[in-house]
Amino acid sequence: MSLATPFATDFATTDLCDDNAVLLEDGRLTVLPPVFRHYGKRARFGGRVVTVKVFEDNALVRTALETPGDGQVLVVDGGGSLRRALFGGQLALLAQDNGWAGVVIDGCVRDTEEIDSCDIAVRALAAIPQRGAKKGTGERNVRVQIAGVPVNPGDWVYADADGILIAQQRLA
Repeated sequence: MSLATPFATDFATTDLCDDNAVLLEDGRLTVLPPVFRHYGKRARFGGRVVTVKVFEDNALVRTALETPGDGQVLVVDGGGSLRRALFGGQLALLAQDNGWAGVVIDGCVRDTEEIDSCDIAVRALAAIPQRGAKKGTGERNVRVQIAGVPVNPGDWVYADADGILIAQQRLA
């Protein structure tokens, strides 16, 4: 399957949990803790995972979003910091224009009204006005921890109003 193949968004995370109980039991499907807020026009999204690990520095987030998203989901391990935003209005436009399905951030966003005007889905811990640093420190395409849950590049994200799932395989 090509990453550019459209991802069906007619799923419900509740049904995915019910239909994949064996995967939940053996850890191949995980539910993220309910600590994320929704931003952007899209309420439901899913796709293959690309990871970035940073701390209070969003230069690598920008670098990732400058590439074609092909319906993928950028998962940002921001260490859970609530001191600086790792994503804002300009990055939301970039994600939208480059075809990213969504962004999950273990950290903060800013420019929430701008993000909410974009056809993108974003989940983050909170909003804060202070921007992230621009030093370019961090790692790309590595195993990360999001709210205590391990996420690998190539995993799958499924998100809707009821929560966010991380799966080690594409779910039917």
